[in-house]
Amino acid sequence: MNSQDAQRLQQLEDQQDARVCISNYMRLCDQLETPATVRAIGALFTTNACWEGVGEPYATRLGRHVGRNAIESMMAGYVKTPAHFAMNAHFLCSEALIQQPDGLLFGRWLMLQTSSFTAGGSHLNAAELNVEFRREAGVMRMHHFTTRNLFSRPVDHWHAADVLPVPDNK
Repeated sequence: MNSQDAQRLQQLEDQQDARVCISNYMRLCDQLETPATVRAIGALFTTNACWEGVGEPYATRLGRHVGRNAIESMMAGYVKTPAHFAMNAHFLCSEALIQQPDGLLFGRWLMLQTSSFTAGGSHLNAAELNVEFRREAGVMRMHHFTTRNLFSRPVDHWHAADVLPVPDNK
């Protein structure tokens, strides 16, 4: 394998590692109930990472958190008894990964978040995520994570006991 092929292979591996990282982040955010989950989320970020809400209302409501410890502290605020979320599900789509010649990797996704809260009510949020990834200690991690609100709205509820319509098998 020549050096150009080795570089291309490393880029493909970095891109796949970034996909797994952001997917793990969303899965952990959907089950944000314990300090162990908070630490697992923190491990997905570089030591001096930045997590921030940009634009309104996210800049004000979500803020800017610099450093893995600050990110973990922010996430720990969602770990409550009873749980903050009764149900939380994140969906990612419209992925774009861009690798710079210097190895920096940038990702962009559209995210849909569906949530129901233990305190009552449900919410639908859409956001644009922009994430810079860096390899730290041999692992691809998020270094700068931004989320920008596209829309937010309350909804009545997510799960209904109504019968799911399916075609007759006759």
